Amino acid sequence: MPSPTSRPAPGPNQESVWDYPRPPALKPEERRIRVVFNDTVLADTTEALRVLETSHPPVYYLPPADVAMEHLQRESRTSMCEFKGRAVYYTATVGDRSARQAAWGYPNPTDRYAALADHLAFYPSKMDACFVGEEQARAQEGDFYGGWITDDIVGPFKGGAGTIGW
Repeated sequence: MPSPTSRPAPGPNQESVWDYPRPPALKPEERRIRVVFNDTVLADTTEALRVLETSHPPVYYLPPADVAMEHLQRESRTSMCEFKGRAVYYTATVGDRSARQAAWGYPNPTDRYAALADHLAFYPSKMDACFVGEEQARAQEGDFYGGWITDDIVGPFKGGAGTIGW
């Protein structure tokens, strides 16, 4: 298993997740972000925000105006992020298919992350496809952090077995 000490150097036009800051950075994302579930586009935006945190693939937060909210039902589950505040979760339902805890967001984030208010992030592992530009993102192993892996970032990535202490 890779370790944070055996990380590859990023190539041209790549970023290393080990160069991302902690606390996480919040950056606008100019590329088109799309989320597809059961042959339905749940989200399509060029106004996403990207959260970048040491050792984690980016997480994309999408504005509610660009999300098909009629397919999302808020759950009772919440969790706490030491940086962003209390998260709420959503089940995605399209036709006869549902994915529990498929998305999450921060209705009342901390002041530092106020721009994330009401934006939603999706777990790529629970969707049929998530795209950054024209590239289909791959799910982060372990799913805890919900990161989207694309060819322009390099790890190793926290989240899989044996990485909890990184």
